[in-house]
Order: sequence, then C-alpha cells, then structure tokens
Amino acid sequence: MQSHLLLAAQAMRLISTAALWLAGCGLILMTVFITAQVFMRYVMNDSLVWSEPASVILMGWFIFLGAAVGIREGYHLSFDVLLYFLPQNTKLILFSISDAVVAAFGAGMAWFGAELALSAWDVKLPSLGVSGAVDFLPLVAGGCLVFIFSLERLVLRAAGQPTARFGDVEPEEA
Repeated sequence: MQSHLLLAAQAMRLISTAALWLAGCGLILMTVFITAQVFMRYVMNDSLVWSEPASVILMGWFIFLGAAVGIREGYHLSFDVLLYFLPQNTKLILFSISDAVVAAFGAGMAWFGAELALSAWDVKLPSLGVSGAVDFLPLVAGGCLVFIFSLERLVLRAAGQPTARFGDVEPEEA
C-alpha cells in the first residue's frame, strides 16, 4: 500500500511541476504578447488584433494551473488561528473537511466549465479563429487538477502520511 501511495505521490509531484512550468511559461508568453501589442500600437501605429484575447486565455491557464498547484502545496487561503488551540485529531478532521470541500469545488469547476465549453463549441473567436470552448478549457483543467490534488491530500492524510506544506500542522513525532 505504501509503495502505491509513494508512486502516486511522485506522479502527482510530476503533474504539479508540469502545471507550474506551464503556468510560468503562460505568464511569460502573455507578457511577450502584451509587450508586442504595446510596441505595435504606439511605435508602429498598428495593432495586433489577436494579442488581447490570446493573453486573456493564457491568463486563465496560468491562474487556474497555479491555483491547483497552490492547493496541492497547501498555499491556498486558510484561517488557522483556531488550529493552534485544538487537539491534533480535531485539526486533522478539519483539514480533511477543508480538502473535501475544495475537492467538491474543483469537481464543480470541471463539470460546469465543461458545460460552458460545450455550449461555446460552435462559436468561433473572430480574432483567433478558434472555438469559443478554448476560453473555458483552463477552468476544466484547473478544476480537474484541484479535484485530484485535494483527493491526494485526503488519501495521504488517511494513510497517516504528511501533507503539510504551508498551513497544515502535522502530528507530532512519537
């Protein structure tokens, strides 16, 4: 069982690292697009009609991928003042409830994002020439990753493995 958990954790780490790299590349690419647009508009007195919609789509990707990685690493928002006064078992229960709620939220993001993508499938973005579904794909991918990473935290915690990165307080060593 432990070897399966370690293998799954390694796979999640690789997925998380890839998502973080993609998010970083998207941020850099968006910056290049906006810089090119500013140069073209104010120096060349012309405009790149595709730069703004492409940048908005890239922004969706790096926001949702980065948020999913933040969930996995424990950097998401939390209010943990109460946790300093609670017994360890209660803390673990609250962490698990939190991860379950976040997993449900991620599933909802993926489900409803997929519905939005399907509803915009036949719409064509005129400036990019691609399907309108492209606008909603970051929501679907981010939701899937949030769901998977939250489940990973729940499974690891249930198996007694550490999940803490930033906000969690793990069991004291015996």
